[in-house]
Amino acid sequence: MQLEYFLLLAAALFCTGIFGLVTSRNAIRVLMSIELMLNAVNLNLMAFSNYLDPQEIKGQVFAVFVITIAAAEAAVGLAIVLSIYRNRDTIDMEQFNLLKW
Repeated sequence: MQLEYFLLLAAALFCTGIFGLVTSRNAIRVLMSIELMLNAVNLNLMAFSNYLDPQEIKGQVFAVFVITIAAAEAAVGLAIVLSIYRNRDTIDMEQFNLLKW
C-alpha cells in the first residue's frame, strides 16, 4: 500500500481525537480521545519507518515508547478521575472547579 493511505487514515484518527477532546465534557471520553490521537501518531511513525527505510526499525522503537507513555498516561489519568469522582461524585469536566478559591 502507498504511504498516502496511511497518512490519510492517521489524519482522520487524529482529527477524530481532536474533535472528541474539544467537544467532550466527560473525563473518560477526553482520555480516550488523547489515546486515539497517540495511536494516530503511532500509525504515522510506523508508516514513515516502513516507507523511508524498511530495513531499520527506528519508527517501531519510537512507537513502543509512545505506547509506553500512553499506558502511563492512562493509568495516571484514570487514578485522577477516580479520585475526583470520589470527592465530587461527577466526572463532568464543567464541574471540576478544583483550582477556584
